[in-house]
Amino acid sequence: MQLILNTFGTSLRKQDGMFLVLANDKKAVLSPEKVDSILLATGVHLSTDVIRLAIEHHIDIVLLDSVGEPYGRFWHGRPGSTAALRRAQLEASFREEGVLLAREWVTIKLNHQASMLRELARNRPDRLDALEQQALKIDRMVISVEATRGTAVDELRGTLMGLEGVAGREYFSGLSLALPQRFRFTGRSRSPAKDEFNCLLNYAYGVLYGLVERACMISGLDPYIGLLHTDNYNKLSLVFDLVELFRVHAERVCINLFAARKISPELFDQKDTGFRLNKEGRTLLLQSLNDYLDRRHRHGRRNLKIRDTIPYECQRLASRLLKGIDTESDIDLEVFDFDANSDPSTPETQQQAPED
Repeated sequence: MQLILNTFGTSLRKQDGMFLVLANDKKAVLSPEKVDSILLATGVHLSTDVIRLAIEHHIDIVLLDSVGEPYGRFWHGRPGSTAALRRAQLEASFREEGVLLAREWVTIKLNHQASMLRELARNRPDRLDALEQQALKIDRMVISVEATRGTAVDELRGTLMGLEGVAGREYFSGLSLALPQRFRFTGRSRSPAKDEFNCLLNYAYGVLYGLVERACMISGLDPYIGLLHTDNYNKLSLVFDLVELFRVHAERVCINLFAARKISPELFDQKDTGFRLNKEGRTLLLQSLNDYLDRRHRHGRRNLKIRDTIPYECQRLASRLLKGIDTESDIDLEVFDFDANSDPSTPETQQQAPED
């Protein structure tokens, strides 16, 4: 399980080799054998004994800020990346292998976006034509991405990220159109979020960043050596690269919450600078996100929990880097295929959300 503590004043302690959680008048005892990671929001107290217990069981402790962005973590000090794998990561950015990977990642992300818009269109017949048109524009971006050629990522980075940006504007315009009228938004806004949807999405993305970083470390990948995202001091470039493959999970959860009419203004604190999730909002989002990530779906030839596809893909990337990526036959774009019937806004299972 993923242990998430977001109640101000919660205490996490060690007791008889177990995790003891104290929140207000409630307490819970958890075995470290059942915990994969611990996420801590602001205002949570923990002891050094808890940190040691987590490290001994390879449980990472992730610290989240008020908008859900991870700003630190506790992890054992043993380097997980072999010299051969780290060297392969560095070499890929200067070779055609890196171009193949970068093109693959962008293609997968854009295919997810087009598929999501078409799924939303099926359940919203009054907006079907507009959403389908936006999906078609993203399809054209995919064709352009697949047509790019080069011998090093540096030659194509601007082109690929430019195409990704054009597709993203169409995509988020479509997501806005799929929402009830009162919650529609104009483009992406990060920190601070200018609307409720982006506020939810930013927090959900923050959780995914932590999961991808952990998966990189477990797989022996260096999270600071990326391809599409350039290297910089303390920049998790590979995490930013790989999270693009999984953003659709956060987007689906947020859309589903609006479709199920679970979102209200009371879940947010609004200040002059924008929106922030309050305790009730964080609880709803984190519970919904974790429930979704615990679903199983077909992933390539495997039936995996959605959360387990993240370490699976990181381990797959490590293997491909070490073995060499010689041809495009290595690329499996079906690996992230989703069930088109998983949107709870389907008319048979959920009433259409009101438009005002």
